[in-house]
Amino acid sequence: MEQFNSTWAPLLYLVSGILFILALRGLSSPATSQKGNRNGMIGMTIAVATTIILLWESLDPATWALMIGAVAIGGTIGAIIARKIPMTDMPQLVAAFHSLVGLAAVLVASAALYAPGSFGILGITGINSVSLIELGLGSAIGALTFTGSVIAFAKLNGNMSGAPILLPARHLLNIALGLGIIALMVILIQSGGTAHWAFWGLTALALILGITLIIPIGGADMPVVVSMLNSYSGWAAAALGFTLGNFALIITGALVGSSGAILSYIMCKGMNRSFISVILGGFGGEDAAAAAGGAKVDRPYKRGSAEDAAFIMKNASKVIIVPGYGMAVAQAQHALKEMAEKLKEEGVEVKYAIHPVAGRMPGHMNVLLAEAQVPYDEVFELEDINSEFNSSDVAFVIGANDVTNPAAKTDKTSPIYGMPILDVENARTVLFIKRSMGSGYAGIENELFFNDNTMMLLADAKKMVEDIVKNL
Repeated sequence: MEQFNSTWAPLLYLVSGILFILALRGLSSPATSQKGNRNGMIGMTIAVATTIILLWESLDPATWALMIGAVAIGGTIGAIIARKIPMTDMPQLVAAFHSLVGLAAVLVASAALYAPGSFGILGITGINSVSLIELGLGSAIGALTFTGSVIAFAKLNGNMSGAPILLPARHLLNIALGLGIIALMVILIQSGGTAHWAFWGLTALALILGITLIIPIGGADMPVVVSMLNSYSGWAAAALGFTLGNFALIITGALVGSSGAILSYIMCKGMNRSFISVILGGFGGEDAAAAAGGAKVDRPYKRGSAEDAAFIMKNASKVIIVPGYGMAVAQAQHALKEMAEKLKEEGVEVKYAIHPVAGRMPGHMNVLLAEAQVPYDEVFELEDINSEFNSSDVAFVIGANDVTNPAAKTDKTSPIYGMPILDVENARTVLFIKRSMGSGYAGIENELFFNDNTMMLLADAKKMVEDIVKNL
């Protein structure tokens, strides 16, 4: 067992870390996502098995029973949720998982604080200073992630308003909370870990900070929020990996933290948001609130039917489908796939255009299209397909409002000005499915609705697509 502890355990943790890296690489593309998931599962199995072997001789039967019972209960609940939850609710599930990661970080940090000897972090005069820094950071980031993810879940799930809730002087409040966390961490370190009140005080402040950072953010910015919280959960895990001396946890946490931060940066570019404002929280709140308060003007527009849409697309040579959150809400992805197959049978070239922030989490549209078994080679990102709208006969937009709004290019006063959009207005005809003529999550009117080449198809997205299929 001693040889396993010193030789094999670090090697197995390294192998699991390599598999996690391969998992991330696989998950970067829908075509290799299954392979990536498989590598991740194998890596996690190796990491858990290695940890169990390391603990085999040191734990009594009662503790083993407690561990096995906890794993069985958690695994059963997770399996039931995974089987029952529809793909359209995946953003809420991801936010919920992030909250649990944050809560776990707080619990592990508190356990290490009260039983430092069991974690090997106890020095002559108390808990090692470096370990206290790791504990404090792990608990603070974990607590922030927990409450922030709960707020994100509530907004995504409709338990609270998706509109920005602007707190007075919230930036000053966030700064004060951050300084308070730092001050309490200094007190905790100077006390050698005996000032438990300082630990719980900084944890409480971090819990509040998680709320004040996320609650001012509107639903349109949720993809960045989910990505940002993903990064936070990774750094919390990495900090505690040092405390536990667990190489796999350090590697995994660093991978999740860095990849989440990189993805957040990419998403910020896709939304024309400042990366620093994302980290500080509350980004986009004033813009969305101002836009939502704007006056609504009745203007003429073209309205069509399923028969009109079917006729136009049947006689087209190239159709680009642009899915958005409206498709997710209506669960219209399977009907959309059937429509595309009908069009291809008629000799029409069909492609899908995905905006990086379409939906409510990174890759939301890709997940839904993959569930409907849309071929990966028909799905293109914004930068790869934007130039093709000029040569397309039809741009078929299904619930993608803000990411197709030309105001992002033409109106300098618009909250979304500068955000890269899909140039659907360049297509010969734009067919736009929407429930009503209301604004999107950004709270601004879409000029595309009133263009001469746009035909509005006002109805439930799934029913409209099904009616189009019947007419094809």
